[in-house]
Amino acid sequence: MKINALVAHDAAQPLVSGQVSLRALQKQDVKIEILYCGVCHSDLHMARNEWAVSEYPLVPGHEIVGRVVEAGDEASHFKPGDIVGVGVMVDSCRECHFCKHHEEQYCEAGFTATYNGIDKYTGDRTRGGYAQSIIVDQHFVVSVPQNLPLAGVAPLLCAGVTVWSPLRHFNVKAGDRVGVVGLGGLGHMAVKLASAMGAEVTLFTTSPGKGDDARRLGAKQVVVSRDAAQMASCQTSLDFIIDCVAAPHDLDPYLATLKTNGRLVLVGIPDQPHNSPNITPMVFRRLSISGSSIGSIQETQEMLNFCGKHNITAEVETIGGEDIEAAFARMLKGDVKYRFVIDMQATRW
Repeated sequence: MKINALVAHDAAQPLVSGQVSLRALQKQDVKIEILYCGVCHSDLHMARNEWAVSEYPLVPGHEIVGRVVEAGDEASHFKPGDIVGVGVMVDSCRECHFCKHHEEQYCEAGFTATYNGIDKYTGDRTRGGYAQSIIVDQHFVVSVPQNLPLAGVAPLLCAGVTVWSPLRHFNVKAGDRVGVVGLGGLGHMAVKLASAMGAEVTLFTTSPGKGDDARRLGAKQVVVSRDAAQMASCQTSLDFIIDCVAAPHDLDPYLATLKTNGRLVLVGIPDQPHNSPNITPMVFRRLSISGSSIGSIQETQEMLNFCGKHNITAEVETIGGEDIEAAFARMLKGDVKYRFVIDMQATRW
């Protein structure tokens, strides 16, 4: 079956409207009519082959919200009409330690990415959410709370769960003092989620103009990281920091703001390594630096349930698919608050 999609044919060309094939529905699959798809910065990296792993033709998109239109004979978790989400992965080995312990994002065989992965049924590359429809194994589909606006839900499937996973894994709780580095697609979700969990949030930013917005989103304190006096004022004050910046930077100033036993978790992936941290304060104050990938399917559903309870969605700007290249250009300039989302129903194919 052919569907309309936004397709990258090579790294040097813009995405264009075209047609791609959907694989046949398997017994445990659901077919989803895509309503909204978030625009993640990794979509741009992949469309331009900036990580040197892209295979063309490529259809990006892994922040998908849609409506089930068909279910396989054994897809008992969902029925036509259900509003559902699909995130960064659509399969895994199901057999390794991590898969069996609901951590498919760390699958020892490597999870199957929503796009540019290998479909085990066809051997072809998986196609993502910049399209009219997608077929996904029900195990990798999550339910969307009915009270949330769907455009704002889409980025939760990547940006939201990417920051939720370390907050939960490292047991951030009410009363903890949490720092968030960077107020972009990931950072604004970290501020919202951590504050809703009852943490006292400090936002670190290089942009003084983001202060009012950060406080509106839930930050109690805003620190301009280029201001030495402001950074000094919050030394040894935080329990936990989640660093959402995807550009190389010096980690030492942030380590200095942690209390003894504090932890800095990196979720942004820069194209060059960060500067090596000073080990001495890490040793004498038992500080830790960790990384964290996306979240599991279980964590994604837990996060969506939490967002439904607390009425949390991403801050988004909706576009038609025909505007994707303009959105990419603005994203590179940081000109979005805080995530573009493609409205598939409004897209002119």
